[in-house]
Amino acid sequence: MVRPVPAARTDKVVLIGGSGFLGRGLRDRLVSDGYEVVVIGRGETAQRTGWRDVHWDARSIGPWADELDGAAALVHLAGKRVDCRPTAANIAELIRSRADAVRLVGTAVAGRSRRPSTWVQLSSLARFGDTGDETIDEATPPPDDGPPQQVEVCRRWEDAYEEASSGVDRRVLVRPGITIGGAGDPATAQLARLARLGLGGRVGSGRQWVSWISATDMFAVLMRAVIDPTMAGLYHATSPDPVRNSALMAAYRAAVGRRFGLPSPSRLTTAGAWLMGSDPALALTGRRCVPTRLLAHGFHFAETDLHDVVAHAVHAGRTAR
Repeated sequence: MVRPVPAARTDKVVLIGGSGFLGRGLRDRLVSDGYEVVVIGRGETAQRTGWRDVHWDARSIGPWADELDGAAALVHLAGKRVDCRPTAANIAELIRSRADAVRLVGTAVAGRSRRPSTWVQLSSLARFGDTGDETIDEATPPPDDGPPQQVEVCRRWEDAYEEASSGVDRRVLVRPGITIGGAGDPATAQLARLARLGLGGRVGSGRQWVSWISATDMFAVLMRAVIDPTMAGLYHATSPDPVRNSALMAAYRAAVGRRFGLPSPSRLTTAGAWLMGSDPALALTGRRCVPTRLLAHGFHFAETDLHDVVAHAVHAGRTAR
């Protein structure tokens, strides 16, 4: 990867919602690089080895807001997981946990005498819904219509960020693909389990595109967004080589040692997703997204072989148990 010029170090990075898979990985890398890290989340306020946890309720301004004062960067990762049934109540809660939380942070930032100089905000490539075989990059206008748990939630999320971050000097919006790799990777936990049970065949037609990124590369993107002063605006954090769903499932079968997996037709996938409390659109829709702006910035993807990435992710999941 082309080495970015580091931003002036005030050493403090605040992670909103830093207790999940991405937050923990980014936290550990920041701590390893010598940053003062504050994780704002639902846990109790406590001093940890290398970082501090600070409690918030995601609904009101509290002592946590003082942590934003003078921070080099704010990284906002908070939000309810989308792996839930697409009911009206769940969609409303997804919007609240994302858009309302972003607006709350924006209010806290506006009240600081020394605002964070950078705000890195997570979104999702699900903003595009289902796009068939069209190649999508940062210049592609996202649709207004589509699966509401994807398109509407992400639209409201990004609109809230545009408004809330308006007073911050440098803003970086990151839309990641499915992140694969490392202990605690939720995608691998679910897909590897299905493959081991003999259910790792294609989902629906199997032709829907999957935009994916290795955890190693995802953390590198987030780290660069924090420290590189030339990085601003929207970026797609996804491998240059999206794959079909059938190829993704084949990679997981290979990783767990299964030669065959029963396919899951669309109707069966829909019924199974509802029984498991999930959204069938997560598996039945797809996007062929590419990282045009990251490549233009000279970002080097270290891991682009899907089979290798999935194999390492499955191994990490086994050793972590």
